[in-house]
Amino acid sequence: MADMGTEEPAQSAWSRVDTSVPHSARVWNYWLGGKDNFPADRELGDKVYEVYPDIVRVARAQREFLVRAITHLAGEVGIRQFLDIGTGLPTADNTHEVAQRIAPDSRIVYVDNDPLVLVHARALLTSAPGGATAYVDADVRDPEKILAGAAKILDFNEPVALVMFGIVGNVADNDEASSIVTRLLDAVRPGSYLALNDGTHGEDVDKAIEITQADGHPYNLRTPEQVTSFFDGLAVVEPGVVSTPLWRPPAGSAPEPLFIYGGVGRKP
Repeated sequence: MADMGTEEPAQSAWSRVDTSVPHSARVWNYWLGGKDNFPADRELGDKVYEVYPDIVRVARAQREFLVRAITHLAGEVGIRQFLDIGTGLPTADNTHEVAQRIAPDSRIVYVDNDPLVLVHARALLTSAPGGATAYVDADVRDPEKILAGAAKILDFNEPVALVMFGIVGNVADNDEASSIVTRLLDAVRPGSYLALNDGTHGEDVDKAIEITQADGHPYNLRTPEQVTSFFDGLAVVEPGVVSTPLWRPPAGSAPEPLFIYGGVGRKP
């Protein structure tokens, strides 16, 4: 594992972690059944669950979509480079694990700006022999820093898959979010892909967002049409931009739609 974005040691990063207040990455980890969370995170997670119990299904559906999307890109498409922005805390079936099971020579760069993610990324996100896994400490609002860090391990003359799961909701203005996605897509060559999903509006979801905003964790829901707009100019892979559980579900399953939309698109 290489850290291409910061020289900060894990001990220093840990000193910046405030466990007395909830953090979105740790709350998400709690909903996924992980252990990298603290009482403040679990308290907020339980508050959200009370008004929106489907949040646990949403968290799991996003992780399952990640697995299916990376499997498609590394397997059927043959992508060997992945730039995962807003990776969150490591859990089961991280991007590099899925990609390198299929192609051990895959190269993955993770991006996040949470010090706790930095601590765990260095410890857990190790690479398969022949491949590479790196971490860039950067905010999604700074695509230039992301690209500069990623370029140290990814070859932008070859196709890259941009992975943006649950991250553009951290950008309030839709035009700004779109410009970030556009800037990242402009930096990769034709034949590259975008895999993206994010939360959409629903009565209970909106109530849950009010709770997180009151705790100082704003997240910005979008309409399905706005999520779809991030794929403008791309050749969208079937079945299109849909509720995440409906994107190429396992054979024999009967998924139900949730208030989270996403898709995969190819840069022509």
